[in-house]
Amino acid sequence: MRVDAHQHFWRFDQVRDSWITEEMAAIQKDFMPGDLEPLLSANGFDGCIAVEAHPSEEETNFLIGLAGQHSFIKGVVGWVDLQAENISERLAHFSQQKIVKGFRHGLESEERRDIMLLPDFIRGMAALNEFDFTYDLLILPDQLIPSKGLAAQFPEQKFVIDHLAKPPIRKKEIKEWTLDIESIAKLPNVWCKVSGMVTEADWEAWKKDDLRPYIDVILENFGIDRIIFGSDWPVCLVAASYDEVVAIVKDYFSSFSSDEQQKVFGGNAVAFYNL
Repeated sequence: MRVDAHQHFWRFDQVRDSWITEEMAAIQKDFMPGDLEPLLSANGFDGCIAVEAHPSEEETNFLIGLAGQHSFIKGVVGWVDLQAENISERLAHFSQQKIVKGFRHGLESEERRDIMLLPDFIRGMAALNEFDFTYDLLILPDQLIPSKGLAAQFPEQKFVIDHLAKPPIRKKEIKEWTLDIESIAKLPNVWCKVSGMVTEADWEAWKKDDLRPYIDVILENFGIDRIIFGSDWPVCLVAASYDEVVAIVKDYFSSFSSDEQQKVFGGNAVAFYNL
């Protein structure tokens, strides 16, 4: 099964979605399953993973509802307050919805950069592990080492780094990020999504060659079995079309065996998200 393991849906709300700034005007509108389905089909994908774009349980329920109407949505990565006192109760509730595969929180925007190491967060992660949910790490490079500290405490919990932890591709900086990727990748329960690269590059002038060194680092450290493709549609549209984003990763792995390519473009996502 070929799977786009990272994309979003929303009915655009200027207040709620204030992170979509004026310079991102191309995505200041609704993006729904009917917009994505033909893109998936044209690129040979059987389905996708819908990932939360707003920190609320309403967002999780919105995605669950869409999945109920569209069978190509193979899984949902929702949001839940991991630091809530009633976290076990909330996870028990969502565990009844088999389409919900895991959760995510925008750790990248937290003022406390090591929030994932606070006692309440650790307590929530322990509960997450009990229900066999996955966890997407939406982080920036300075949070790779604290995230390693979290993942090391839960060796049975599956984590995946979204968007390569957003390395400074635009500035062509790679050395410090590489060292921290090498460190966290030593944990076998941490995977990485090859996604979100074009939005970290120069939106107007990026080239595939700008991105290859970063994919090289991910491949060298995570190996072919822990790399997952994601388009990050529609966010990617500020810098590239859906087809262009797919082509970046497709071209990179074009010399690999068909089995290896299948892992990147679906097999690993199936294994990670228990599809």
